[in-house]
Amino acid sequence: MRTPLVVANWKMHKTVREALAFAVDFRQRVADRRDVDIVVAPSFTALHAVAGAFVDTPVRVAGQNLHPEPHGAFTGEVSAGMLKEAGATFVIIGHSERRQLFGDTDEAVKAKVRAAVGAELIPIVCVGETLAEREADQTFAVLDRQLEAGLNGLSSTQARGLVVAYEPVWAIGTGQNATPAQAQEAHARIRQRLGSIIGDTAAKRCRILYGGSVKPANIASLAEQSDVDGALIGGASLDAASFAQIVAKNAGTAV
Repeated sequence: MRTPLVVANWKMHKTVREALAFAVDFRQRVADRRDVDIVVAPSFTALHAVAGAFVDTPVRVAGQNLHPEPHGAFTGEVSAGMLKEAGATFVIIGHSERRQLFGDTDEAVKAKVRAAVGAELIPIVCVGETLAEREADQTFAVLDRQLEAGLNGLSSTQARGLVVAYEPVWAIGTGQNATPAQAQEAHARIRQRLGSIIGDTAAKRCRILYGGSVKPANIASLAEQSDVDGALIGGASLDAASFAQIVAKNAGTAV
């Protein structure tokens, strides 16, 4: 059974005080929710406080990135061990903004995945194509390359709990989103490719999220797709009421 998973990626938003105000509001809205898994990824400065605010609730916390090394002279970076100590159980890796703005390569994604797994953090690995790549009919080739490079060599045991997020770059923060059919097509390809990398059993267990201008108005039709196991949400997750609506519309879609 793949329980739906909904992840809030706050990016560079919310001070600690703002994050805690959200947590107080949101935890009341989802206090009894057990049919969908919920993760919030705050900024590094708010991570520990937010993790504490969600103790004894259904909500877990994720880091937005990590450095592959456990320690060292890497000014401004954060390690897997630091994330775990701060209360994280998940970590987002290879988000398109990290790839485009900060130079994260497929090789860097692979190293970060290994670091996360080694620290017993659950990696949420992001993949997706640009508009130019989609228009050139390269979507599958891009997904195959990113998955192979980022996950190759990962054993089925190491891949236990692995989450993959399909985020078409052309749909992030643009107000556009993939149609349910486009999302399902990409997710089915991802699951197929995962089968060749980590084995069919692990691939069937892996939750594949859709990310790209997800809102309360469009999540239900996306969540109905057989290979869409939840969502990675940006802007719409910054408001407690909006995020709670998205969570509710993902409930009951386990396959």
